[in-house]
Amino acid sequence: MRKVSWRLLPLVILLYLAAYLDRANVGFAKLRMAADLGFSDEVFGFGIGIFFIGYLVLEVPGALLVERWSARKWFARILITWGFISAATAFVETPAQFYTARFLLGVAEAGFFPGIIVYFTHWFPAAERGRAMSGFIVAVPFSLAVGAPVSALLLDVNWLGLHGWQWLFILEGLPAVALGVITIFALTDRPRDARWLTAQERDYLEGVLAAEARAKESAGRVPVWRALRMPAVWMLALGIFATNTGGYALTFWLPSTVKNLSGGSDQSALLYSTLY
Repeated sequence: MRKVSWRLLPLVILLYLAAYLDRANVGFAKLRMAADLGFSDEVFGFGIGIFFIGYLVLEVPGALLVERWSARKWFARILITWGFISAATAFVETPAQFYTARFLLGVAEAGFFPGIIVYFTHWFPAAERGRAMSGFIVAVPFSLAVGAPVSALLLDVNWLGLHGWQWLFILEGLPAVALGVITIFALTDRPRDARWLTAQERDYLEGVLAAEARAKESAGRVPVWRALRMPAVWMLALGIFATNTGGYALTFWLPSTVKNLSGGSDQSALLYSTLY
């Protein structure tokens, strides 16, 4: 399991770091983008929210593709398309174009997070899975801690007639495309495909995971309609709803709030946001 963790977790953590940064960097770019394009807070709020419409609708289908097709190919597709769309946000000029770019970014990125959860069931037994997920989630605060100071530097860049906020989207979006190409070659779908494991290690891991799958099958399946009648499901849904609502509100609006309250520069607002 140590070999599996060191082979898989660094890459998927890096992928999620890029994912979270590319959905959240609009909050960094807003400090200059709003003035250049004349966008109000209402425009940004709607654009930020519309991301989650396509993201929500395609989450479950994306996870099913990981289970029934190929995590490696599906993640590569997600990374490459969202990287190009995030970079293309640099060239929006109207609210409609901004809304379209954000909606398409949500569609492109949908299925990644639940797909990773499914992917971990292909590699980590239940006793190890929580530890793997905790390591994976570390990418969220790390992406913001790294992204804020990098974005602060990019805001003052003026190359080829493009503003700093435009280069922010381009230079933070295109790495996802490169990571998508790397994923094709570096990620392995299942233990049976892992040439970096010995035959004994592959057989052991496949055996443990197969035994867990049989145990779940013997316990019986729970239909969706029955799951939706369970109070625990709704309590968990309410908990993650509250967590995400507060978390994303801070992520997207903290730089603007810090700047408005402090009266400091854009760079200082982003650097202070790093502390969060």
